[in-house]
Amino acid sequence: MHAIARLPFLLLLFHLHGLSDAAAAAGGHGQFIYNGFTGAGLDLDGMAVVEPDGKLMLTNVTSQLKGHAFHPAPLRFDDGASASASAQNRTLRSFSTTFVFAIVSDYVTVSGNGLAFFVAPSKNLSAASPSQFLGLFNSENNGNATNHVFAVELDTILNPEFRDINSNHVGVDVNGLVSLAAEPAGYYADDDTGAFRNLSLFSGDAMQAWVDYDGGAAVLNVTLAPVESPKPKKPLISVAADLSAVVNDTAYVGLSSSTGPFHTRHYVLGWSFALDGAAPVLDYAELPRMPRVVTKRRSKALDVVLPVAMPLLALAVLACVSFLAWRRFRYAELREEWEVEFGPHRFAYKDLFHAAEGFDSKHLLGVGGFGRVYKGVLPASKTEVAVKVVSHDARQGMKQFVAEVVSIGRLRHRNVVQLLGYCRRKGELLLVYDYMPNGSLDRWLYDHGTPPLRWEQRLRAIRGVAAGLLYLHEDWEQVVIHRDIKASNVLLDGEMNARLGDFGLARLYERGAGPQSTHVVGTMGYLAPELAHTRRVTPATDVFAFGSFVLEVACGRRPIERGRRGDDDDGRFVLVDWVLELWHTGALADAADARLCGEYPAEEAELVLKLGLLCSHPVPAARPSMRQVVQYLDGDAPLPEPPASYQSFTALAMMQNQGFDSYAASYPSSSATVTSGGAMSSVHSGGR
Repeated sequence: MHAIARLPFLLLLFHLHGLSDAAAAAGGHGQFIYNGFTGAGLDLDGMAVVEPDGKLMLTNVTSQLKGHAFHPAPLRFDDGASASASAQNRTLRSFSTTFVFAIVSDYVTVSGNGLAFFVAPSKNLSAASPSQFLGLFNSENNGNATNHVFAVELDTILNPEFRDINSNHVGVDVNGLVSLAAEPAGYYADDDTGAFRNLSLFSGDAMQAWVDYDGGAAVLNVTLAPVESPKPKKPLISVAADLSAVVNDTAYVGLSSSTGPFHTRHYVLGWSFALDGAAPVLDYAELPRMPRVVTKRRSKALDVVLPVAMPLLALAVLACVSFLAWRRFRYAELREEWEVEFGPHRFAYKDLFHAAEGFDSKHLLGVGGFGRVYKGVLPASKTEVAVKVVSHDARQGMKQFVAEVVSIGRLRHRNVVQLLGYCRRKGELLLVYDYMPNGSLDRWLYDHGTPPLRWEQRLRAIRGVAAGLLYLHEDWEQVVIHRDIKASNVLLDGEMNARLGDFGLARLYERGAGPQSTHVVGTMGYLAPELAHTRRVTPATDVFAFGSFVLEVACGRRPIERGRRGDDDDGRFVLVDWVLELWHTGALADAADARLCGEYPAEEAELVLKLGLLCSHPVPAARPSMRQVVQYLDGDAPLPEPPASYQSFTALAMMQNQGFDSYAASYPSSSATVTSGGAMSSVHSGGR
């Protein structure tokens, strides 16, 4: 009876004990502790989730996204005595935090950005960008004093724009990602040597970080160590930092991470925080565990066999040394000192060689005048890629070219093919792109072995390319002129979405700076006539090429053909002249591709054809901008009629009269057809 009478009491005691962790995590008196996150009640956004075993996963392998975890209650950082004082005399309360984390990358040598502990005035970070911005800032507000954000970053990417010291560092950030202080990731031993020991942040191993701020002395200490190791006496970073003007009186504490092009997972296993004192000590026995590789115990038979096998082992080592020397020669790359800053964007030639199975012809996707494109599967991540191999000429300003390749690699748009990185060998340059399984658009337009594209698919492709060009011309941090817009450079992903690819001829310049003169390169039929005498590429020259592309997609005919009806006296057919003539005679509908069999809305076809004529106008000032083009296609603005003065215009004849004959001979039209998909179908190497 006594045992039965005690049962309700024991159940109540057990229930209260189960709530003890939640009570500790509630943030009472500015203190909390999470030994694992099951039932923790964190406020999560983005990709952040709590896994069943209690691990907090801030990001998974999805590219270009972010994740945040906030302690749900705001904390009061003013010290009470200075709450009514002026901003100059305000003192921030001391605080301390510690957390155990692990960064797991699918690659051995590169990771997809890091994670950060931060203090922010709000839990709304929806405007923050992923990738190098770590889900904390964006290109517009990075560095603004109005952010009132303090952070400690554990970064695994070298970003030159933020003056990062390397691709494996810890940094103290105030209102932006140019660190107030930064050091390579590691810790100082507590033995007599006090030696510095490196740590690889994205090794997948669990590590512990401590952040301690002394409000009275205005000094910040950051310490790092392997998990379950005592906190080192000497901090990794100790810097004078007065945060009283940065952190608001009431603010939120949280953890943030983001992904870039490389598959990476960011985990937090435990976290504690305290105001005016040391953060509570985490209970390692209660923390969830990262999976470890199980190794088998060595058999006792090896103790007998090993001495006998030593001579054979020596011979094997000699053979391995010889084999490695051969492999080194086989996979030799060309590297120079200036490429250190581009390290995260460089692939190992060995990985690309194996990805494309030795660049076997069975993986060949397309061939152009200056290179080849292969399909490959990266060994570590099993990611499908397209590898473009072009001739390498050091006289072309390789440092500037690689800098532009890396800049283009930062383009992020659903209608632009992602450039993942590059590799250099003697005589070769390799560019690595996302693989597009449905190949190039021109294959679907001209290969009669494939079903014809429906009208809605064509219109979707035109809209996609228009959106991609608007991003390049107006919405990215620099102005990007593509210079080679055509159907063979528009690629289709698995869902038939159009993406603009082949940036081998692209030019970049800062906003507000005028375009510079350059060699004229591209493909006949898409080249704006003013290039013959100005030699200057502008957004308007891309708009002209886009107009030729629009007519090409709608009509199912190339901009310039030979030996077909409608040819001029030189035996050449000029598509824009033919469409213009039909418009003047009131028979514009006849220009639509005959393979459509009339199955399209007449009003949409008329709008698209007129838009192609407007963009192909010989006078640059008469062409619309890409923003106007998108508005016309979306129905947000009425499409103006082509001007009545827009009479028959033979672009090819004008180009020849103004000196394009020599160009046509030097840069033949590149129209290699992609046989089964790929990152690009035409390849050029000159003209930068």
